[in-house]
Amino acid sequence: MEELYQQYVQIVYRFLLSACRDPRLAEDLTQETFLRAWESLERFDHSCRISTWLCQIAKHALYQHWEKYGRERPEEPDPRLPAPEDTET
Repeated sequence: MEELYQQYVQIVYRFLLSACRDPRLAEDLTQETFLRAWESLERFDHSCRISTWLCQIAKHALYQHWEKYGRERPEEPDPRLPAPEDTET
């Protein structure tokens, strides 16, 4: 798997970066892609190139991210602001 990662990590990362335009998200989803690939490696049937298979996994990971969070990653709360339960109403 290490060899597979080294050989294809840049292809997957560039694919994701071109789709989402967010370097941090592309990096996170690249890692997620290789985790999913590792978990399903025995199902790879060699009907396409490995790079195509990995980019398909990456695409699905990105679509799932967008479905869960919308097109952009949710903002982290500003730690200087009080938490909602700390405010008086």
